Amino acid sequence: MKRSMLAAALLAFSVTALAAEYPVLTNTSPEKVGFDVKKLNRLDSWIQNQIDAGYPSINVLVIKDNHIVLQKAWGDAKKYEGSTLLAHPIRATTSTMYDLASNTKMYATNFALQKLVYEGKININDLVAKYIPGFGDAPGDKIKGKDTLRIVDILHHVAGFPADPQYPNQKVAGKLFSQDKNTTLEMIKRTPLAYQPGTKHIYSDVDYMILGFIIESVTAMPLDSYVENTIYKPLGLTHTVFNPLNKGFRKEQIAATELNGNTRDGVIDFPHIRKNTLWGQVHDEKAWYSMGGVSGHAGLFSNTRDLAVLMQVMLNGGGYGDVKLFDKATVDEFTRRSPEDATFGLGWRVNGNASMTPTFGVLASPQTYGHTGWTGTLTAIDPVNHMAIVILGNKPHSPVADPAVNPNVFVSGLLPVATYGWIVDQIYGALVH
Repeated sequence: MKRSMLAAALLAFSVTALAAEYPVLTNTSPEKVGFDVKKLNRLDSWIQNQIDAGYPSINVLVIKDNHIVLQKAWGDAKKYEGSTLLAHPIRATTSTMYDLASNTKMYATNFALQKLVYEGKININDLVAKYIPGFGDAPGDKIKGKDTLRIVDILHHVAGFPADPQYPNQKVAGKLFSQDKNTTLEMIKRTPLAYQPGTKHIYSDVDYMILGFIIESVTAMPLDSYVENTIYKPLGLTHTVFNPLNKGFRKEQIAATELNGNTRDGVIDFPHIRKNTLWGQVHDEKAWYSMGGVSGHAGLFSNTRDLAVLMQVMLNGGGYGDVKLFDKATVDEFTRRSPEDATFGLGWRVNGNASMTPTFGVLASPQTYGHTGWTGTLTAIDPVNHMAIVILGNKPHSPVADPAVNPNVFVSGLLPVATYGWIVDQIYGALVH
């Protein structure tokens, strides 16, 4: 009897110890972790001024020393229907979900790759062709090098691919036109290299579309099924999904984006282009038309609370509570500066020099890493200060400033708040050193 009681006690102890393996987030007041609350509160009125000036909505969450110390929402999740201002806009709340745009690259694709690398199912030095049959140089290619491309080259954005071939827009894509996922993979294989691999860094969506296909090849699962079931659900995340309207979420829970579909207020047109206000569907054209809403480069929706957990996983060195996704060595490997460009890790952007000031400000540590998203999103993770910041917004939910000059610049994008570094600096400036 005594032996069984001892065994039970030891088992209970081991389970408790396992459950406490990684820190989990709790709420606390900012002053308890070293913030000057008066200085931190200045952020509130400044962001509200930007909302009053026309920025649609912003959510900000700050974690420090395993605690959530700030979480707030400003503005309207939906204020337009087409180009018409709503009489009764839908307010943003701290649970509002946002289109993460290129932060998908980190919190879906990179998290999956980091997990698969840790598990030994992928080696970053493997050739891309190992996972994508038929990937290689074609006889007529002017620039060769696809045959030798490795996953690490893709992650460093030195693979030679153009930034944006615009596969769904036939006028631009030409022979590479695709509005079907299987066809898109074939078009990616045929996409000519824009420069000799390894000679420069060109940030490319194509790179992460390829990585998404590699993950699907290794796991034999669609990308969304893999990350949602093996990463997000074990972590207890409830609002992080691709194609949210197909997975039980209502539009009212999600921030809207472009006013008139993907037309940039009527300037752009191509087959099947959406013309209604985008609400609950991924904004990115390649992700929506060419990939069915699920791609390695864009398509993920989330809110600040869920992203706080994912950022904490990185600060924890790969786990959260009793869930271990990867280890600290994997985190270090993926966030280490590239020898060729100090602002690139493996996918992650790193605060390697002054060119990253608009993203990370001037006060974040040089070891800070994260990513931005075209829709108005930023994540910044600082292992030195054990702090992380997430900013979510719906910047394209405003009129195009001057469609004839540049259809990709929205009125809200001209406001100072569109430069994330200012918000980051305000938060760091409130830290008492």
